[in-house]
Amino acid sequence: MHWLKRLKARVRFNEPLSNHTTLRIGGPAQVWVEPKDIGQLRQILCRCVKEQIPYLVVGRGSNILFSERGFRGVVICLNSRAFTKMEIKTQAHISCGAGLDLSKLISQAQKRGLGGLEFLAGIPATAGGALIMNAGNTKDNIASLVESVTVMDRRGVTRVLKKKQLNFGYRRSNLDRYIVLEAQLRLTKSSPKKVKEQILENLSKKRETQDLTARSAGCIFKNPHPRHRLTAGQMLEACGLKRRRKGGAEISAKHANYIINRNSAQACDILYLINLAQREVRKKFGVFLEPEIKIIK
Repeated sequence: MHWLKRLKARVRFNEPLSNHTTLRIGGPAQVWVEPKDIGQLRQILCRCVKEQIPYLVVGRGSNILFSERGFRGVVICLNSRAFTKMEIKTQAHISCGAGLDLSKLISQAQKRGLGGLEFLAGIPATAGGALIMNAGNTKDNIASLVESVTVMDRRGVTRVLKKKQLNFGYRRSNLDRYIVLEAQLRLTKSSPKKVKEQILENLSKKRETQDLTARSAGCIFKNPHPRHRLTAGQMLEACGLKRRRKGGAEISAKHANYIINRNSAQACDILYLINLAQREVRKKFGVFLEPEIKIIK
């Protein structure tokens, strides 16, 4: 894959993925590449498809677990300026690049007196990752703000998907078949002070119940169907799994749906606790907990 060297993109070989995930776990990526614009991204994507080279697009690495084997192929990170811009289109419409950190998007909107994103505060993701996973909480999700999304397909063709072409569900969307490039969001006019107060209030509530500063991948499991009444975290707590450890990994004492990298944990430690949690919940509640995180073995 030395053709990558001819690009003016930032390219690294055998790049430790542990440097790019919030769990701080993961072996080397055969190739790590940061395209500077859409043209470079298209070249990389089309070459990978043509030569059947596995590829993966990552954001902040907050919803993913890599094994110590790493990734044999090309890992693409959209963190250049071309993919991290935010523009005000009208008074309440904004455009944001897929690689823009959610925290920066929320902060920039707040300074301009634009509300609606406050419920996403504390989620360590990029805008693109948040869209693909339809990030949110038990009451709100990012889908409610989306007007359109610009994407690139496997052939390198870009297209704009309007709201009626988007299919969002609980922690899923039909965007996972594309590379997300940009989104148009409809926010609400407010005052910077009011928006900031709401952000701080939401963060304060999350800090009481979630390990926001620990090395984790966020919530490990999706919540089961509402008919079960209990959330995944409540089921895990009822099974007595808080503080259960394996190697350097631990199920959080604060929120049982978090697994923390306490001390040089390996992927196998995290996977052991995931399997343990699934077994115990199925035994007690007859429910299979579906992972929310992407697991790359």
